[in-house]
Amino acid sequence: VQLQASGGGLVQAGGSLRLSCAASGSISSFNVMGWYRQAPGTERALVATISAARIKNYANDVKGRFTISRDNARNTLYLQMNSLKPDDTAVYYCHARRVAVGFREDYWGQGTLVTVSS
Repeated sequence: VQLQASGGGLVQAGGSLRLSCAASGSISSFNVMGWYRQAPGTERALVATISAARIKNYANDVKGRFTISRDNARNTLYLQMNSLKPDDTAVYYCHARRVAVGFREDYWGQGTLVTVSS
């Protein structure tokens, strides 16, 4: 399965963007999917995750502003980002994990750049 992230761009502070992560195959078997971000000079950090049961988890600094969702019928993961701040500037990566007894598979998208101007 390949993941293709899109939707990044340049936006002013307070604006919104919606990121998409399209999978080349079915995502229904992924136990968890998520978004991570990496700003220059920093490590990749968790933004949000969503389980197969639609249980969501968010980093503290995006709670109330970002919403993660997944559409298994379209094989796509989304991240709706509202009230964007300059500190949200980063490359955003989508991730998917499939876990079973004895193995774990991780998939990463190529990243999409989000730039928030002040």
